[in-house]
Amino acid sequence: MTIPERMNAVAISAPGGPEVLTMTQVPVPAPGPGDVLIAVAAAGVNRPDVLQRQGRYPPPPDASPLPGLEVAGRIAAVGEGVDPGQIGRRVCALVPGGGYAEYAVTPHAQCLPLPEGLSMEEAAALPETLMTVWHNLFERAYVVEGDSVLIHGGTSGIGTMAVALCRIFGITSIVTCGSDTKCRAALDWGAGHAINYREEDFVEAVKRITGGAGVTVVLDMVGGDYLPRNLQCLAEDGRHVSIAVLGGARAELFIPIMMGRRLTLTGSTLRPRSAGFKALLVDEIMRTVWPHVAEGMLRPAMDRVFPLAEAAAAHARMEAGDHVGKIVLTVG
Repeated sequence: MTIPERMNAVAISAPGGPEVLTMTQVPVPAPGPGDVLIAVAAAGVNRPDVLQRQGRYPPPPDASPLPGLEVAGRIAAVGEGVDPGQIGRRVCALVPGGGYAEYAVTPHAQCLPLPEGLSMEEAAALPETLMTVWHNLFERAYVVEGDSVLIHGGTSGIGTMAVALCRIFGITSIVTCGSDTKCRAALDWGAGHAINYREEDFVEAVKRITGGAGVTVVLDMVGGDYLPRNLQCLAEDGRHVSIAVLGGARAELFIPIMMGRRLTLTGSTLRPRSAGFKALLVDEIMRTVWPHVAEGMLRPAMDRVFPLAEAAAAHARMEAGDHVGKIVLTVG
């Protein structure tokens, strides 16, 4: 495989709206020790990409300034310590940045092999949401078969992945959505229950659905005034997991509720975690989840696919909030 010196990529010209995403040419990155260079076929679009474009989520100091946190493609070159036999392998991967480009570098330990029947577009939609949901629901909130989960943003990339994993592992999912159309889409995707939060108080709806018992876990990407309301949805010994603060970074809590019902509040962000942590997470997913991908049981909900040159349109669609599932960019 001949690797050029320069490549097409999407850069952020200045903090701002989707229009600041511009096509440019930059040098092809070189893989360091333990790294691989991936010839990118497709890249997933995620909310952190939007926040980075707005200037609200700067990349780690050692990461590419280009947006893009997940890709699928073929390994084009390897760094020191990686078996050259990996060259040509089809993989999807979590990348520290730079996914909106023809080539991207990432540690080999953050790659997952693509099974037959999984398209590059589908594969590019998996790493970021799958690892985020798995770590927060299954590792931090330790959900098990028979539990119930309230998932806000039920038709987002995170929401649809959470619903899919709940379905596979025998967990009841209750989602919130902003319209009846999205509620129907969530139910069609496999959610156990869907609540239109514009038409019904989700706290009362959860109590009704659970017969007053509440849910085992809340997976929240809203934050703000949702947090105290979420706690009202939890059963005794329930767990609340925060993964974003799209509705606000501050909340006021009545602490005795948390104490009296023995609630646990936790949360995480994925991008700043160490390469070692991400390698362990990939290894666990390879053992516990990837067999379901290989069998065709787990696939991402796909919304729209845009060419790389139309990254601005992809971001505009995400910000409009009309998407159901993942938005993906194709390269080449």
